[in-house]
Amino acid sequence: MASPLRAAPSLEALQSALNSESSSALQAVLQPGAGLDPAVVLQRRDWLRAQFPDASWQVAPGSTLKDGRPTTEVSVRGSRQQGPYKFRFEAIQTLVLGSSGDHFNSQDVIQESSTLRSGDPNLKVSLLIPDAVLTGQRYDLDVVFDDPLNGAVVAGAIKPVSVSELLRLQAPDLQLEALGGGGLFKTVQAPFQPGSQTWAVLLVHPKGIVAASKQVRVVASKADLKL
Repeated sequence: MASPLRAAPSLEALQSALNSESSSALQAVLQPGAGLDPAVVLQRRDWLRAQFPDASWQVAPGSTLKDGRPTTEVSVRGSRQQGPYKFRFEAIQTLVLGSSGDHFNSQDVIQESSTLRSGDPNLKVSLLIPDAVLTGQRYDLDVVFDDPLNGAVVAGAIKPVSVSELLRLQAPDLQLEALGGGGLFKTVQAPFQPGSQTWAVLLVHPKGIVAASKQVRVVASKADLKL
């Protein structure tokens, strides 16, 4: 007699588990596998919730890659009040999730970025950082204030985030420098092996502070630059 089919995991179940107070809720939908460690997911969720008590996750279908794989968009938003300052956090991941039975058991991170702001919510900043570059390629990292500075004195810094810092959810030590021209402008070289780089950015303006991060995919073929 054939064994009964198990239901495939749903994005709704994953969203509910991320927003749950219980660690067992995530264990019910996640299994260890390629690129996916449920313990790390739980650690990051709990760390974000500790930093931003009102953190809320949304999970939704994303676009389909050119190789036919469907993607999933996972976003989180939260805030906290610290003395006179209110901090607002937003992050988004584009993932390819694999599943077995009623568990997700693998993930491939396609895109990832985050932003933390304090001060004027209308302080607009653009991260002109590519999603993907070729191995060994020199490329530009431009982070600019969208509005004219009008004489305001600003400072900023940008630095790569190491693998160990990513695993420990630790920001690198950013040394601020006075900025001219309304932003940060840096040219860097990609590694010579495929993988990814993550950059951390900090901008300080009289109207507020913006901290951000973005992952850049490093690929060996021009065909892989666009997914």
